[in-house]
Amino acid sequence: MRADRLLTILLLLQNHGRMTSKQLAARLEVSERTVHRDMEALSASGVPVYALRGADGGWALAEGYRSNLTGMKIDELQSLLVASPAALLNDLGLHENYEAAFLKLLSALPKPIQQDAIHVRQLLHIDGAGWHESTETFPFLSVVQDAVWFSRKLFIRYMREDVVVERIVCPLGLVAKRSIWYLVAQVDEDMRTYRISRLLDAHLLDDGFIRPSEFDLASYWEQSTLDFKSSLPRYPARLLVKKGTLPAVKQERYIKIASTQAATDDWMEAEVEFHTLASACSLVLSFGPHIQVLEPQELKHEVIAQAHAILGQYEDQN
Repeated sequence: MRADRLLTILLLLQNHGRMTSKQLAARLEVSERTVHRDMEALSASGVPVYALRGADGGWALAEGYRSNLTGMKIDELQSLLVASPAALLNDLGLHENYEAAFLKLLSALPKPIQQDAIHVRQLLHIDGAGWHESTETFPFLSVVQDAVWFSRKLFIRYMREDVVVERIVCPLGLVAKRSIWYLVAQVDEDMRTYRISRLLDAHLLDDGFIRPSEFDLASYWEQSTLDFKSSLPRYPARLLVKKGTLPAVKQERYIKIASTQAATDDWMEAEVEFHTLASACSLVLSFGPHIQVLEPQELKHEVIAQAHAILGQYEDQN
């Protein structure tokens, strides 16, 4: 553990130039006294680390000192960024390991390439927690990517419901949601998200633009996703669910279970939210006799009507 921490200190100082004991202690989650002992160990091992006094003081490496991590090209580093979506790494508990590995790789690069690698993270976000698989095509993705990469304004024509809309946008980043690509762009003072498969045309303009310094693509996407989910319609209901069926119901995409409690030895009572009456009826029917509707009466009547209709179709065949 200490060897890993010493390497992390070395890489942090290479990347940041100068850091205080307090800053290092916060990043490493250790005490400032431990940081001082680690600095003594680094110095004893031949690493030219020294302390700077005064208000602007801290720890730094001798000018020109670098570790021996070399050989990483910017396009190779970009491919690692694209292949390592944060959400999937979080699910696996590997996000911190990835950040440590990225730090090591970043420290091996010349300063200009380091800045390019950091810039890529602001232009491209991979959201691995997808909604569904897709076979959509993206004929204008390369044009949009060039606009994002080179900060060029972009003319787009796209389909919004049944209306064709034209816009001149300032492309700020690309987001991949599973196999679906989105463009995040600024239009006047507003931020907009466009599904790239719905573009009917896109071409670069000669004009460039200045990217808002405070804009963070990953944070914007996270908030946008939360806003979208909160805007979805809600249809509350109360159900009886067979105990053995409850795990399968929890896996369904279009139902949110607010609470459950035992009703009998075999049944659980569940307070749930669907999106619509139609989606609620469809899901209840899909579980057959393993779900019963308690409330609302509207849903119960709709399920009964659909069940009679299904039964009638088969009776007509006999």
